[in-house]
Amino acid sequence: MARVTASPSTVEPSIRARGLVKTFGPIRAVADISFDLVPGRIFGLLGPNGSGKTTLIRLLTGMTRPTAGHAEVLGAIMPDRAILSRIGYMTQSDGIYTALTVAENVRFFAATYGIRDQAAILDVLRIVDLSDRQRTIASTLSGGQRRRLSLACALVHRPGVLFLDEPTVGIDPLLRVEFWAHFRRLAEAGATIVVSSHVMDEADRCDELLFVRAGQVIARGSGGELRQRAGTQDLEQAFLSFAGTVATP
Repeated sequence: MARVTASPSTVEPSIRARGLVKTFGPIRAVADISFDLVPGRIFGLLGPNGSGKTTLIRLLTGMTRPTAGHAEVLGAIMPDRAILSRIGYMTQSDGIYTALTVAENVRFFAATYGIRDQAAILDVLRIVDLSDRQRTIASTLSGGQRRRLSLACALVHRPGVLFLDEPTVGIDPLLRVEFWAHFRRLAEAGATIVVSSHVMDEADRCDELLFVRAGQVIARGSGGELRQRAGTQDLEQAFLSFAGTVATP
């Protein structure tokens, strides 16, 4: 299978994938993926449900071990516990403790990273618009509020590399805009952000897109570049035009 790789860059990549393969019995969830992702940019993994996006993120974060190949984050081959304090990961399912309050959840995750600063907790609750819910038991939150709490727990230690798996599902449109504005500020401060989504209308908020289908990266580039190469003004149609074959940009 052909691989999609990044163009050479003078900036040292913060994330590397080298021949990543992950199989589950006869199913090849990730099929020989290689790329470099540099700091200060937002990368979007776009593809339908079941395309391998979540498995790829789990490989990059060291949450699961590859069948072949390896992933590197901040120079360390994953999994590596030594750099977990520099990585943020918001899972597709809500990674919170429902018996704890909103503030207790964020405080717990902050403590696991050695952060005791109350100001950091208050700041991240403000970002996700949960300042007035600090004493609310997490089990009583709405679905959208739980997503916001999950994001707060992933952001509280101000990671240099941030993985977000479907972060805006169930979030109202106005707050979604605020989330993306915060992601942009993090990237401008030097963070590397990987966002998984199947929502094409969010794609243009990313600096670069990786179209994922059947466990492979079938195309890579900015939204404008991918539209131009596909000969369409619609990003969804661009994805469909690449979906029939694995392409190397």
